[in-house]
Amino acid sequence: MSFGSTSSRSPLVLALVFSSPLLADDLFLDGEPLPQVLTATRLKQSPAAVPGSMTVIDSQLITASGARDISELLRLVPGMMVGNISGNQAAVNYHGTSASEARRMQVLIDGRSVYRAGLSTVDWSDIPVPMDDIERIEVFRGPNTVSYGANALMAVVNIITRRPADSHGSRMKIIRGQRDINDYYASQGLGWDSGDLRLSLSGLQDDGFDSDRNGADYRDSRRLNRINLAVSQTLDERQSIDWQLNAKDGSNQRPYTYRPVFSGITDAGNNSDVVAKTYAGSLRWNLDVDPDHSLYIQGTAQHWDRQQTWRACDAEVSFSPELTRLWQLNPNYTEALARNIARFTTTGAPPGPAAERELGNQVLGQWNNGARQTLCGDIDQSTRESRFDLELQDTLSLSDGLRLVSGLNYRYDRADSETYFNGTLNDTTWRAFGQLEWRATEHWLLQGGAMFEDTRLIGSSLTPRLAVNYLINPRHGLRAVYSEAIRSPDMFENNVDWSYRVTNLRPSAYGQSSARYFVRTRGPGDLEQEHMRSRELGYNGYFIELGLALDVKVFHDEISGMISEPLRNNQYIASNANQARFTGAETQMDWSINRTDRLRLTYAYVDAHASNPEDELQTARNSGSAGWLRDWGHGWNSALFYYGDDALNGYRFERVDTRIAKRIQLGKASLELAGVLQQRLDHQPTTFIDNQYDQRQVMYFSAQLEF
Repeated sequence: MSFGSTSSRSPLVLALVFSSPLLADDLFLDGEPLPQVLTATRLKQSPAAVPGSMTVIDSQLITASGARDISELLRLVPGMMVGNISGNQAAVNYHGTSASEARRMQVLIDGRSVYRAGLSTVDWSDIPVPMDDIERIEVFRGPNTVSYGANALMAVVNIITRRPADSHGSRMKIIRGQRDINDYYASQGLGWDSGDLRLSLSGLQDDGFDSDRNGADYRDSRRLNRINLAVSQTLDERQSIDWQLNAKDGSNQRPYTYRPVFSGITDAGNNSDVVAKTYAGSLRWNLDVDPDHSLYIQGTAQHWDRQQTWRACDAEVSFSPELTRLWQLNPNYTEALARNIARFTTTGAPPGPAAERELGNQVLGQWNNGARQTLCGDIDQSTRESRFDLELQDTLSLSDGLRLVSGLNYRYDRADSETYFNGTLNDTTWRAFGQLEWRATEHWLLQGGAMFEDTRLIGSSLTPRLAVNYLINPRHGLRAVYSEAIRSPDMFENNVDWSYRVTNLRPSAYGQSSARYFVRTRGPGDLEQEHMRSRELGYNGYFIELGLALDVKVFHDEISGMISEPLRNNQYIASNANQARFTGAETQMDWSINRTDRLRLTYAYVDAHASNPEDELQTARNSGSAGWLRDWGHGWNSALFYYGDDALNGYRFERVDTRIAKRIQLGKASLELAGVLQQRLDHQPTTFIDNQYDQRQVMYFSAQLEF
C-alpha cells in the first residue's frame, strides 16, 4: 500500500468529492468525476447533496486498519455500537437497542440484503465475503426505509466489492498470530475483450475468548472457508451483465449454556457447536437506454444452513403432559413450581387457581413416584433459511435539475426449524419506491421520496422522507431532514413457535424415547409495525485546499410501537408497548494533511431513553475513534487507530491498534509484510461478563504477494 502518489493523496477525494473545481451548474453532468456515494438515495450524489449522514470506509482505511472482520471496520462509523455476544458472534447496531441482533439495520452486499428475517439477525462472522474483496463500505447513518424497506429503520450498511476489472492478476495472502489466528486469501483475476472475472478462495480461523468468568474454556472458536466468483460481461455498448456466486462453510463453537430447571441434575452436555453453511448467487442486467436514462433488473438467491445438535439433561418430569398443560395455563406459576419443586413435595402445590393447583399436585405426585430421575437426550436446534429477491430499478434525468429513481421489489423468505417454528414458515414482501431530486436553484436542492411496502404476515405501510439541502457550493452543504420509517416484525418475533423435541432419550420418558419439553413459547401473531420519526440538521463540506472533509449532524429520533428485548423461550413478552428516544450529535473528520499523512476522527454523543431499560444497555453515551495513517517512504507505511466506548452494556471499551507494513518490489511482483498489534487500554470484559481474554493484547502478522 502506498500513500504517496498524487492519485492517492486523498482517497476521500476519490470516494467523496470532486477532483476539480465545479460550478453549481455542473452537478448533474455525467462527464464529471462524481463521487461514488450511492447508498443514500440510490442516486449517485456528492456528500453535500445527500439527504442524511454518510460514512465511507474506503480501501485505504480497510487495509490500514488491519481488521479481519467487517464488524471491526464499523468501529470507524460514528454512533455505531460494536460489541460481542461471544468471540465469533459480533453485536453491531447503530445507536444501540439490540444486544444480539441487528433488527433495525439493513446490511447489504452489493445491494443484496444479508439480513436473516427468520431469526431476526445478521451473522457478521459468516458473511461470505473476504476483507480483501471489499472495495469500500458505505454507511447511511439514519432511517432509510424509503430506499431499502423494512429493517433500514436506523441505518444501512452497504458492502461494495471490488469490480472484476480492478482485480486482474494474482494475489496470495496469509495471516498468522496469537489466539490461533490462521487466515488465508488467494485470488485470480483475468479479462477478455468483453468481460472480466475474479475468483477468490479464503479462510479464517481463531479461538475467540479464552475463558468465562469462572476460568472455564469459553468454547467460541471459529473455522470457515469461502469461495467467491464475480463476473462482469459487456453485451453491447448499452447492456452489461454482472453475476456473483458465493459459498461459505465452517463451524462456530458455542458456549454450552443449558442449565437444568429441576434440582438434583448433575449430568450435562458439553457441545453446542454450529456447522454454518451459506450460499448466495446474484444476476444483474444493466441497460443504458440513453445518457439520461438507465435501468437494471437484479435477481438474487440465498440459503443459510445452520446445523446444531446438542445434548441436554433434566428430570423426567420435564416431559410430563400435566406440566405442559400447566405451562399453557400460567408460565409464571409453572416456573415457580418447577424451579422450587423440592420445597413443595411435602406442602403441596403453591397457592393459585384451583385448576393450576390440581395440575401442580399431579406433577408433584409424578416427581415423588420416580419422575425426578435424570434423562438425557439430543436436541436438534438447526435452522435453514432461504430468500429469493427480484428488483427492478429505473433512473431517469427528467431535466438538468430534476432526477427520479423508482422501482419495484419482490422478496420471498422461508424459514425451516423444528425448534423455532415447529416446521416451516414463509413470507412474501412487495415494495414500490421512488425518490425525486430537484435542484430548484443553483443553491437549493429539494428531495422527497416514499416507499410502499406490503408483507403477507403483517400488512402494508407507506413511509415518506423530505429533505432540503442548501449547497453553499458543490463541496459544502447544509441539510435539514425529516424522515418517517417503519419496521415490520420479523418471523421470529411475531410467529415463533418455540419448543424443544428431545430425541434418543435414555432412559425413556413416560415410555417414550422422543418427547417434547414442557416449555413452549408462541409469538403473539398480532404485532404491529414499529414507527420511527427522525429529525436531523447537518453540514457536510470538503475544503480542497486543506484536503479536509467534515460532516456534523445533530439528531432527534423517536421509536414508537417498539418491540423490545429479550426474545427468549421463557415468558415470551413481545409486544408493541415500548418506546425509545435518541438525541445527540455526531461528527467525522477526514484530513489528508499532505502526501504522506492522513488523520481521521469520529465522535458520537448519544442520549438514549427507553421505556424498557434493557434497550438502553447497548448504547454508549460517548464513543469515537481516531486514526493516523502515514507513508514513511521506501515502501514503509504505518497506521495507528484508537477506538473507545464509555459504557457498552455497562463495560468500558478502549483499544489501540498499530499496523506497520513494508512493501518490497520483486520485479513485476510485490511482497508486503505487515504486523498488527491490538492493545486493550481497559481491564473490563467485552460487552458481556464472560467475554474475557487472558492477555489484553494480541499480535498477528501477514504476508501478501501480488503478481
